[in-house]
Amino acid sequence: MASSPHIPEFILEIAEEIRSRDGILYIVGGWVRDYLLGHDSHDYDLEVYGIEADALESLLRKYGKPSRVGRSFGIIILARDGVQYDFALPRTESKTGKGHKGFLVNPDPTLTFETASSRRDFTMNAMGMKLPEFELVDYHGGKSDLENRVLRHVSDAFSEDPLRALRAVQFAARFGLEIDPATQKLCSRQPLDELSPERIFGEFTKLLMKSRRPSIGLEWMRNMDLLRFFPELGALVGVKQDPEWHPEGDVWTHTLMVVDEAAVLRSELADEKEQMSFMFGALCHDFGKPATTQFVEGRWKSPKHDVEGRKLVERFMSRMTNESALIEDVVKYCEFHLRPIQFYNARDEVSDGAIRRLALKIDIRKLVLLAKADQLGRTTPEALERVFPAGDWLLKRSEELQVLDSRPEPLLGGKDLISLGMRPGPAMGEVLREAFDLQLEGKLSSREDALAWAKERESNALHE
Repeated sequence: MASSPHIPEFILEIAEEIRSRDGILYIVGGWVRDYLLGHDSHDYDLEVYGIEADALESLLRKYGKPSRVGRSFGIIILARDGVQYDFALPRTESKTGKGHKGFLVNPDPTLTFETASSRRDFTMNAMGMKLPEFELVDYHGGKSDLENRVLRHVSDAFSEDPLRALRAVQFAARFGLEIDPATQKLCSRQPLDELSPERIFGEFTKLLMKSRRPSIGLEWMRNMDLLRFFPELGALVGVKQDPEWHPEGDVWTHTLMVVDEAAVLRSELADEKEQMSFMFGALCHDFGKPATTQFVEGRWKSPKHDVEGRKLVERFMSRMTNESALIEDVVKYCEFHLRPIQFYNARDEVSDGAIRRLALKIDIRKLVLLAKADQLGRTTPEALERVFPAGDWLLKRSEELQVLDSRPEPLLGGKDLISLGMRPGPAMGEVLREAFDLQLEGKLSSREDALAWAKERESNALHE
């Protein structure tokens, strides 16, 4: 447990004022959980008991500019110093429809904390810290479950929200928890197909981005039969691989190892969007294997699984998100994940042009990182030694060719050809494409060279 909780001073002042009006302020949910785990948290969710919403909003005006989130939800947001603080009235919820949003919310400041906390998903999230005393209030055994590393649902109302099954998966992975058998049964029955795509995407993102070992959550999905809602993932289970290259086992086992390696490597990418596409790329990179795997000449092979996987990755990602740039990046990771190994194995024949053309299609530094996760996510001797010579070689070659951190840009543009007297049209486009091909092959290395080539080509064309 952390030695002392950190709560902004003005929150404690608000708690004192609420208490003076015969109300009670609790900080709830993730902050309490993280505090007990010894983690820093800035997840300030606060619940106010014994005070009506209008009176609370009036009180909060002394500390900033409060705003209501739909009057029926009983939530007031206070933004201060770039941080959002959510003040909520306790509430009951009645199931009225399908999915995560099919609820009628009834804010009620007269509820007790015990009653209100019973609507939460897991015991570890149903605790509260009474302010300003810092008194832990735990009616459902959350502290004990957390100490025993058990994830347990609070009540049978758990089943009213299918999203909670995916929350169980990502919490188990993030905090290394064992899901209680009764909770497992409830999770396995949840109709995830009733959930909106953005909700599913949000939980997958948390699993991949916040877990040190996302494989824990993915394996819980398999154990609780949730992969039936994600056929591209479920298809990986049991697909055989050549033991020389994959002694760890089937494609599913390999994928679990790869996402865990990717979770270690993702910090090498500074941008969160890049980390996200990288992690989804690790998850999806072998989607093409189930359709291509065959036993040939005494060995298991998956020819062109990188190409076959494109459409499957796009289908999987498009069901969860419409972020086209993200989908495109993940598809590219699948399509090109074998290139570093392929190029390295044929390094004496691989031309500079081949590497430059690869740099046009995908960021080589990020590709090598994904390929590294792919190579380390197995139990071959090389993987166990934590070496990836193919990646080192491709990074070095790309740096020498000045395409490691930037794409090759054409030396010639349309304006250059117009200055030579050419007219815009298909013929000009053909000249530009030919010039760029020669540039990629290293036969044109400067703008001057390219202009001289274009002049000579045009002159020869006039005399033909």
